[in-house]
Amino acid sequence: MQVTVLASGSKGNATFVALDGVRLLIDAGISATRIKRGLAALGVEAADLDGVLLTHEHRDHIAGLPTLEKWYHLPLYSRAATLASLGCRRELPPECLHPLAGSLTVGGVQVIPFSTSHDAADPVGYRICGSECCAVATDLGFVTQDVQAGIEGADTLVLEANHDPEMLRQGSYPWTLKRRILSNRGHLTNADAAWTLVRMQKKPAHVLLAHLSEENNRPELAVQTVGDILTQQGVALDVRLTSQHAAVGVGN
Repeated sequence: MQVTVLASGSKGNATFVALDGVRLLIDAGISATRIKRGLAALGVEAADLDGVLLTHEHRDHIAGLPTLEKWYHLPLYSRAATLASLGCRRELPPECLHPLAGSLTVGGVQVIPFSTSHDAADPVGYRICGSECCAVATDLGFVTQDVQAGIEGADTLVLEANHDPEMLRQGSYPWTLKRRILSNRGHLTNADAAWTLVRMQKKPAHVLLAHLSEENNRPELAVQTVGDILTQQGVALDVRLTSQHAAVGVGN
């Protein structure tokens, strides 16, 4: 299994997962050109993707989607409400749109969406399972039982560690935006990410901390906060930071 976060943050998100011969892209929030180049660096042609999975309709998760679909006509999967809420829907080939009511099987790989708490139409994370399992859970106001169950047992986990609450409160954002981020439909704190890992019964082999705020977090602070809580709880994990500007991945 190969899991590579091509980019993650408020300026754009995209994650590539290769498992048992199946190649999937989760979100397309960076330019199609950057997605194409990022995949090429991994030895993958964008045209060979088996599908694109959308977590939700916010621009930082779909910005490159119209051009990507124009070039390659890839199958596009998400919840019906998400597809209906896409600002770029009219630019997408109708035959490429596939609403997800339940799980999806691509090749021998099962894709299981799980609901998340975020201020979008019907946001989800994804659990992707075959001979191994990975899960992607970002844009979380808090970790619900559905999210905790969705990530449980993943060999590789992409998990949000968006902000430090004190940095956010003291920062330059208007209070309306601060309140949104801090709400149950906003984004996950570093500490909440750590406690989510502590609660997992079967720990992942690899954790990729994602969607770090450039304004309300610092890479070293995210690592320290998560690391300190894990250490205090006697948990040792391979934890890595993703980036807005460079690809970060694990696996072959």
